[in-house]
Amino acid sequence: MNQPSFNPKQIISLLNLLIVAVLLLLMASGGLIASLMIKPAKLPAVAATPSTAKKTIQPASAKSSTLWEAPLESSLPAGSKGEMIRYGKELIAHTSLYLGPKGKVAQISNGLNCQNCHLQAGTKPFGNNYGGVASTYPQVRARSGRETSIAGRVNGCFERSLNGRPLKEDSKEMQAIVAYIKWLGQDVEKGKKPEGAGLVTLAYLDEPANPAAGKLLYEQKCVVCHMENGAGLANGDGTEYVYPPLWGAHSYNQGAGLYRLSKFAGYIKANMPFGATYDSPQLSDEEAWHIAAYVNSLPRPSKDLSKDWPDISKKPIDHPFGPYTDGFEEEQHKYGPFKPIEEKRRGQAVSN
Repeated sequence: MNQPSFNPKQIISLLNLLIVAVLLLLMASGGLIASLMIKPAKLPAVAATPSTAKKTIQPASAKSSTLWEAPLESSLPAGSKGEMIRYGKELIAHTSLYLGPKGKVAQISNGLNCQNCHLQAGTKPFGNNYGGVASTYPQVRARSGRETSIAGRVNGCFERSLNGRPLKEDSKEMQAIVAYIKWLGQDVEKGKKPEGAGLVTLAYLDEPANPAAGKLLYEQKCVVCHMENGAGLANGDGTEYVYPPLWGAHSYNQGAGLYRLSKFAGYIKANMPFGATYDSPQLSDEEAWHIAAYVNSLPRPSKDLSKDWPDISKKPIDHPFGPYTDGFEEEQHKYGPFKPIEEKRRGQAVSN
């Protein structure tokens, strides 16, 4: 049988026709193919979560831009005025070197430095700083019942937190400390307390703060600096503390502001353990309350407080010494719960 023969041109033509036929077939069947394809299901819209939402990262400086900041030391006045301010800062930072048990000026305090409570020489945000002192003193204080100057406020710390004796108000040291505090607050409007001054305020717990729970937390979080016995750590020659004692003979006495649980818990929350800040705390509110309760349950120097709070109705809710006008016992005023006391006092205020 004879087989058909094809020349090269015929073969190329046949191939071209075949290609055109395939393309036409694909175009004609496109709608059918598309209808047979599995389409993705339409997902419901969801709110952005923290991990998917677009975030605006604020630099640390912007985040804290509304907080009080200490003036730059480069802005210190020249001459004797500037030198006095510098000396005041030195006394705040190294009080014990000058006025402690081995002080080279006088021996009138327990060995703590003012900056053990007023961190970074009184300049740290929510570190019990001095930002609002010059703008709010002199003032009539309910604790004393009379007008108190900046110098009087400083001496209150010497007699309570430093468990010592007052400085003479006309002494060079007192004048220097007052000059430093006034310089720190020079840009704060009179009568105003700037944001970031003093301490953070924690919400009250629904139950009493627990010294036993605080002891466990103290052993985990605090002993590395303040020691198991709370005695702190002194420097090599014993002239001042690297880490201050939290109870015992060389700590603050029962009249100090930090002996009030709300004050100490706020201080701990924003500043402890070492490295913590108000915006990067290392403890929960509850943990701060419990540690404060443990530390303030332990022995420390006493002070005659009989002249404090001449109007006892103005005693703070967490002032741990009676008498009171609200009917609650000292134990509850010291450890809480504080909400019932607050509610009772609010009712008393309305009825009066």
